[in-house]
Amino acid sequence: MHDDSTNSMDNQGSERQANVVIVRYGELALKSPGVRNWYEKILMKNIAAMLDSRGVPYSLMRREWGRIFIETTDPRAAGAAADVFGVVSTSSALITEPDLKSAAGTCALIGTDIIREGESFAIRARRSGNHPFSSADVGRNCGDAVWNALEKAGKHPRVDLSSPDKEIFVEMRQNLAYVYLETVKGVGGLPLGTQGNMVVLMSGGLDSPVAAWLMMKRGVMITPIYCNNSPYAENAAKERAFDCIRQLQAWAPGHQFTTYEIPHGPNLRSFIEICDRKNTCLLCKRMMYREAYEIMKKEGASGIITGSSLGQVASQTAANMHAEIYQLAIPIYHPLIAFDKTEIVDIARRIGTYDISTRSAGGCTAVPERPEVKANYDLIVLEEKKLDVETMVSEALKTAKVLKL
Repeated sequence: MHDDSTNSMDNQGSERQANVVIVRYGELALKSPGVRNWYEKILMKNIAAMLDSRGVPYSLMRREWGRIFIETTDPRAAGAAADVFGVVSTSSALITEPDLKSAAGTCALIGTDIIREGESFAIRARRSGNHPFSSADVGRNCGDAVWNALEKAGKHPRVDLSSPDKEIFVEMRQNLAYVYLETVKGVGGLPLGTQGNMVVLMSGGLDSPVAAWLMMKRGVMITPIYCNNSPYAENAAKERAFDCIRQLQAWAPGHQFTTYEIPHGPNLRSFIEICDRKNTCLLCKRMMYREAYEIMKKEGASGIITGSSLGQVASQTAANMHAEIYQLAIPIYHPLIAFDKTEIVDIARRIGTYDISTRSAGGCTAVPERPEVKANYDLIVLEEKKLDVETMVSEALKTAKVLKL
């Protein structure tokens, strides 16, 4: 997450305080007008919730074609808005009038603040709307103004358009112009809440929080489910999972998660005592899917998210993943299916779950010494005939806890 404690204008030695944050978005712009309007409203609501959650004040939030503008002087605003799903980038900017003279004057003031002796600079100009001048005119006028101001200040300016020491960006729009120095990369994706709800099987390891975050990035609201394997797992495993859920919640202010804790230990005991020991993990996963499916229906959700990554562990071979869902008519999403471990670790670090997920929490003691890795997809169905599956599911759900973490 971004922790921007300095204003982008101040970052580079400027005394001019930014008074607006430009918010840019990508995919939303490709939608039909009605859908786009709805997405933008949700995006603005989510940005407001993120700013509020971090105590960032703002006086106004407004939208124009392709942009959202947040009027604020708080240096943390650009970083906070960049952490909202659907935002491609943000910039802290100074507002000025949409004419050449005003823009040039603002650039000159900023240029004398930030460009040191011997440094090169470039003006990056763009414009939208109807103006009696081109983007090239904006660049030329603003560049001349900066050059003259620097000479007046006793400096020897240099222009370098390919790799300048300092860049000044000018965005000329119909009603106002904006001058800024840098762009903060956003998380991208779609606004949270635009793609409905899904339940997520949350273990607290590295994978499931990253899988949940990636689906949130695609606009999906999540309902976390923790299957508590006690007495085959330590309490530390539950705390780790709950802390991962709390960290994901920080990415979704204004959208309170409903978390389910399902007692899974009694079912594991049945698998161990009644079925072939090597199939414990497969039977466990199928039971988790059934339990999650019942909660999915109860919550009006439309899918189950897992942290499975093909071939990563013994239970995640292609044959086993087939056996896990054989004859189960359940919509299951594996967003990490083709990810390498290093890619998953990189995202976990970025989203703040890595340190939580790597805490020691002991392993699951129900895992057999030699787990099945090439399951016959129909063999597991025969194994399940030894069990009263329906009763096991309903008993587990009867004692499930509903939590607001």
